[in-house]
Amino acid sequence: MTTRAGRLRATLLHAFPGAEVTVRDDSGLHAGHAGARPGGETHYAIRVVAPGFAGMTRLARSRAVHAALAEEFGAGMHALALELRAPGE
Repeated sequence: MTTRAGRLRATLLHAFPGAEVTVRDDSGLHAGHAGARPGGETHYAIRVVAPGFAGMTRLARSRAVHAALAEEFGAGMHALALELRAPGE
């Protein structure tokens, strides 16, 4: 069975060809907070460096990532901390 972190990474690599993607599960840091579940896999920190982000605003980058991961939000993911950059930034 694939972890959510693995699915997030695979989805982002597919959505943003040539990207460098790092996914960290921070769910344990949010135990007892809104959206946290006993099994975790709810809160993530994601870093994406993608050629496709060149010329995009921060908001456009965030919207693109959220759109790519919409299915995961529908399946219980609660929060993302995002660092989104184009190469060279």
